[in-house]
Amino acid sequence: MAISSAHERRAGARSTYLMSMAACPTHRVLDRMGERWVSLILKELAHGPRRHGELARAVAGASQKMLTQTLRGLQRDGLVARSATASVPSGVEYRLTPLGESLLPVMAVVTQWAQRHIGDIDAARTAYDSAM
Repeated sequence: MAISSAHERRAGARSTYLMSMAACPTHRVLDRMGERWVSLILKELAHGPRRHGELARAVAGASQKMLTQTLRGLQRDGLVARSATASVPSGVEYRLTPLGESLLPVMAVVTQWAQRHIGDIDAARTAYDSAM
């Protein structure tokens, strides 16, 4: 019978925990939603299809690279669809898929909760920081 050290047991428990988090549907969705530009892009696309340049102006803080990477990730997840037109100049348009549209009510509830409780969160942070 092999004896493991406390360090090995903690490492094994950590590995098991990380594997369970990687498989957890809630964690996976919240991980995507928590990315810096995702909610802003989805909010903008909620108003209808947008060209890449329109999204770049609406999400002005995102670099070209980050905007493109975020849109690709949302495409990969099936939340956003990209369509290219064969016009001159060529155009690329992004829109929410039905799956992406189904996320909008969830985002609205989180937004309402945040607006209602951000003062409470700020007060709690201030109280915590002053006690430290």
